[in-house]
Amino acid sequence: MGIKRRDFLKSSLIGAGVLSAGNLSAIVVSGKEKVAKPLNYGTAAFNMSGYAAPKLDKVRIGFVGLGNRGPGAVVRMSHIEGVEIAGLCDQYPDRVEKAQKILTDQGLPRAKSYTGSKEAWKKMCEDPNIDLIYNCGPWSIHTPISVYAMERGKHAATEVPAAITLDECWQLVETSEKTKKHCMMLENCCYDFFEIMTLNMARQGFFGEIIHTEGAYIHDLLNSNFGKNSYAEMWRLRENMKNGNLYPTHGLGPICQIMNINRGDRMDYLTSMSSNDFMMAQKAEQLAREDNFYLEFAGKTYRGNMNTSLVRTHKGGTMMIQHDVTSPRLYSRIHLVSGTKGFAQKYPEPGKISTGHAFMNEEEMKKIEEQYTPEIVKHVGEIAKKIGGHGGMDFMMDWRLIDCLRNGIPLDQDVYDAALWSSITPLSRQSLTNRSNSVDVPDFTRGNWKTNKPVDVTLKGGGTTGVKTKNADGTKQMNV
Repeated sequence: MGIKRRDFLKSSLIGAGVLSAGNLSAIVVSGKEKVAKPLNYGTAAFNMSGYAAPKLDKVRIGFVGLGNRGPGAVVRMSHIEGVEIAGLCDQYPDRVEKAQKILTDQGLPRAKSYTGSKEAWKKMCEDPNIDLIYNCGPWSIHTPISVYAMERGKHAATEVPAAITLDECWQLVETSEKTKKHCMMLENCCYDFFEIMTLNMARQGFFGEIIHTEGAYIHDLLNSNFGKNSYAEMWRLRENMKNGNLYPTHGLGPICQIMNINRGDRMDYLTSMSSNDFMMAQKAEQLAREDNFYLEFAGKTYRGNMNTSLVRTHKGGTMMIQHDVTSPRLYSRIHLVSGTKGFAQKYPEPGKISTGHAFMNEEEMKKIEEQYTPEIVKHVGEIAKKIGGHGGMDFMMDWRLIDCLRNGIPLDQDVYDAALWSSITPLSRQSLTNRSNSVDVPDFTRGNWKTNKPVDVTLKGGGTTGVKTKNADGTKQMNV
């Protein structure tokens, strides 16, 4: 069902007198227009959960956004067998040239360049010689690029969050179903070593029934967000002028997989609460007194230091997701799993496991790791650590994506995950504006969560994609 049809449905509901908080996702801002969206409607045009796209012997990739995350992705993909880096896109030509040097330093041919404007990515999406668009641009263009790419026959992989409004979440879902093209949000934390091990443990029943989970993004980025050279046109600072849980997916992704969200259970409703902003407005005022560059950021309202959002699932489990990127605290994604038989917690590191009132000792943890470390980690984990990307999880995510596309395997994260995990931001904002009252969470699967199968953490049917590194003499070798 397209947006026009949803608007027609909205009008019909108003005419019938049945428009209520129970069947609406409340008021969301789309551009300058406020639009009321139905919470759940219709049936899926095609169920993308568990969908295996036709195999690609070679995956030809076009990268968008080469400022912050993009160059690292180019480096990682240059090491994966069966990948051709076919396109490099950024509005700034110097960034494209720096990425081209990454390729030539690896002995790879230059890719086609797309640059010079904010919409240069459209030409790249239209290139018939590209299979996958890998999107590392600012949050505001994640959905537009993914939708445009899928409509032109490309799979889409996008940095987090995949969408910033509920309307964008539905656009991703509808477009992926219509085109039968994958839309994967690149949630790298799902591939961190402790997180993926606890997922494997949950799959094998170690924790029993999962009662409660927690995830977070607690990371002191105050100076980075105000840094002149941190983000083009200060886009990330501008995003922080909105309230709510702005960046939920790093902590949320792993626990959603553990709780089988979208695959046997679903989020039912959410409530959210934020502290005041105790630091960002003050920082803006201070910088503005010292540097006229910051005058436009003074006198603005910024999101609260800490946001805590709580979710109850259909089956009665609970989830807590926190967000704080200004307070002077130690980095933490929390990652807590509490079940009827066991408990896991990471942060402070290292991760710990318990089946009673005390954590396991070092010897017991070693046995747990030997028993529950999943095949993907045994297969590519050590090389992932060497190639890098947040300790190796970024590389493992990229390798897994390419291996699935080359072997015709369903992706670990599908468009419903991208939409749901991203939806926490606008939903938290809705709750905040209503004094933390609960809001219903849309079912982006339209009922298919009841029969969708859980994520498979093994390498069943795949694992054939090699990794390219160099010997001491500069010659290439295949390690996997």
